[in-house]
Amino acid sequence: MEGTFYAPLKDRKHPDEPNVETLSPEGAIQPTGTWNLGTRAGDSIYVAGMRGIDPETNALVKNEKDRIRQAFLNMKLIAESEGASLQDATRIVVYVTDMFRYRPLVNEIQQELWGDGPYPPRTIVEVDRLNQDDIFEVEGTFHAPQKGSNK
Repeated sequence: MEGTFYAPLKDRKHPDEPNVETLSPEGAIQPTGTWNLGTRAGDSIYVAGMRGIDPETNALVKNEKDRIRQAFLNMKLIAESEGASLQDATRIVVYVTDMFRYRPLVNEIQQELWGDGPYPPRTIVEVDRLNQDDIFEVEGTFHAPQKGSNK
């Protein structure tokens, strides 16, 4: 996404500038509307709802399990761009269109990516519909101390 709506934290010259930096790292998916992939506010990283979009094609991954994995990987990329790992997740929210069908796949992919844990707090919600009639979306909040911070 071209441009940054707020001055990056490291470039801020005036204390009245917003304390939020928009994130759009190289290799990430491209937003399709009026939203950003994520933001940094202090030591917190907020990642927008990620779906199983292949960043190389900007198209949904076909296989359901691979699509769920890709959505988590898309979220991971945003977090890692700011120095956070999946283990730094302080909360994730998952949306599925069929709880019975997709929750077991979500659990399997989380175990694959997080290993034996610890796992972050998670809310999982069944919704009627997602963008592009998708089956899954995940958003996350991460702790990532700013460089030079002692937190």
